[in-house]
Amino acid sequence: MTEAQSPARADSAPPRFGGAPDAASVAVLLRRLELTVRRRLDGLLQGDHLGLVPGSGSEAGDARAYHPGDDVRRMDWPVTARTQAPHVRETIADRELETWVVLDLSASLDFGTAQCEKRDLAIAGLAAVSHLTVRGGNRLGAVVTTGERVDRYPALSGRLPADRLMRSVVATPRADGGRRGDLAAALELLRRPPRRRGLVVVISDFLGSDARGPADWERPLRGLGARHELLAIEVVDPRELELADVGLLTVVDPESGQTLEVPTGNAAFRQRFAEGAAAQRADIAAGLRRAGAAHLQLRTDRDWLADVVRFVAERRRAGSGGAAR
Repeated sequence: MTEAQSPARADSAPPRFGGAPDAASVAVLLRRLELTVRRRLDGLLQGDHLGLVPGSGSEAGDARAYHPGDDVRRMDWPVTARTQAPHVRETIADRELETWVVLDLSASLDFGTAQCEKRDLAIAGLAAVSHLTVRGGNRLGAVVTTGERVDRYPALSGRLPADRLMRSVVATPRADGGRRGDLAAALELLRRPPRRRGLVVVISDFLGSDARGPADWERPLRGLGARHELLAIEVVDPRELELADVGLLTVVDPESGQTLEVPTGNAAFRQRFAEGAAAQRADIAAGLRRAGAAHLQLRTDRDWLADVVRFVAERRRAGSGGAAR
């Protein structure tokens, strides 16, 4: 889908946290982000106690008819055998949810050609997760990695700790150019020691920093998926998917420092780039599926809040009897 087909709404674009804003500017930007998120997401989770990704819980509930797309691990075989129709067993979600966010702020996120940088969109995604999960005694913690440093914030309940977490994340220094991110190490840090079962949200562009590709983060993510509900929020910029015709373009890989000259005026080259980018995103999506993660893609040229609303609505529909697409 092109930029012309899916323009982002100007009033929902994430605030830009570029440069080194002072405390007053950060407070204003975060307040604007909070109001934007609340205006679009309030009321989305009213009714049943279901989070951003409805958890499986631990207490058995009622059986219901199977719908295509339901998790086959929840099949209720005794009821299926008795009724001769496939049924799944619903479970009652825990009333207090512990959510951990692994936030990737490596140098590859310091890029953006549309409404904002990918870093701004990643922080906005954290704000949405915070708003949708921090209520009713739920706890929110985070592991923030830049490739140069890893910051851990304990899981605490309440809106005030969540606001402090947001301010601390915004104040995280940007990584120097030529420094590789290490999402796999951040995931391992969250994986060991084991934590209470809950929800793990990973916000990243999931770009491999070398020939290892996505395999470096896939294994620890699968390990987390064995114990927790997983949500992967993939942050994408349109220029990572297709190139515009701007002639000879000099580009720099922010995580390796390598400089390349790209002949964007060559239509065949642009086609090969688009095909390679599509294959790369397909590999990332396949890796997330193998890890058992729900997948939400946010783009800098789209209305990101509309994508969040659509995703949560579909997950709620799946948790209440329908199947997520």
